[in-house]
Amino acid sequence: MATGIGIPAAAIAVGTRSKDGAHAGDEREVERVVDAQSTRDGAGVRLRRALGSSALPLLDPFLLLDEMHSDRVEDYAPGFPTHPHRGFETVTYVIEGAVDHRDSLGNHGHLAGGSAQWMTAGHGIVHSEMPTHDPDSTRLWGLQLWVNLPASQKMCRPRYQDIAPDRVPDVRVDDAVVRVVAGEVGGVRGPVEGIVTAPEMIDVTRPAKGQLSHPVAATHPAVASVRDGAVEMGPSRRPVSRGSAAVLGPGSHVTMRTEGGARLLLFAARPIGEPVARSGPFVMNTQEELQQAWDDYRTGRLVQG
Repeated sequence: MATGIGIPAAAIAVGTRSKDGAHAGDEREVERVVDAQSTRDGAGVRLRRALGSSALPLLDPFLLLDEMHSDRVEDYAPGFPTHPHRGFETVTYVIEGAVDHRDSLGNHGHLAGGSAQWMTAGHGIVHSEMPTHDPDSTRLWGLQLWVNLPASQKMCRPRYQDIAPDRVPDVRVDDAVVRVVAGEVGGVRGPVEGIVTAPEMIDVTRPAKGQLSHPVAATHPAVASVRDGAVEMGPSRRPVSRGSAAVLGPGSHVTMRTEGGARLLLFAARPIGEPVARSGPFVMNTQEELQQAWDDYRTGRLVQG
């Protein structure tokens, strides 16, 4: 949902993470815990940013992770009016409330609670994302993740995958309920397909006094975002509470333990290992490419390709 418009127009070059260093057979340890930072984006939407801030600018291939969670309509009503994107993918996941979207390709959709959308911006798209709410509730709860594209795919044709709630399968694992948006859990695959970084995105609800061990590709960087309650993760049982994100070290599986119950989202994907240049709503490899993106947007060429 974030537009990135609030980021200074000057390109921000961020280092990349190596593709090596994972050790198969190990339980992943928590390398660091990042507390989400309060900020505003779009037309003034209040949100909390766990990834993409100064605390954690990048976890290749992940670029940004925002959460909107409020019962106050004024916190999210301004929405994210028309804005452009190029060079990466946005993943919108609505837990409660709804988001309407429109774009320069003529697409119009309604993301209700439980929906997911994986949008590949490619060479360019201009769209809007406007939060709404149920007449019986003022709550809006949703997240957006930005995922980088490799240089070979940055100028690909834009693509949407709109996933209705009933298309996201639920799997029970060790008494936990796992919604599988992307990747595979217990032999059940999520509906998101054809993504170059082979991502995994699962929504785990764990009851009180439980443990869940989940395999993750050893070469894929991973982050767990705790949305409710608290968990202990890794062999050191490091505590991670609501509103924090745990960056997980190398290994082949993730273990989550909880005493009072918790809900978290786990993201993992193949790293790209290329230079990253960012300027507002554009993510490319060089400053020259960023300047071209801004020029294309100003002249109307962004959506032509």
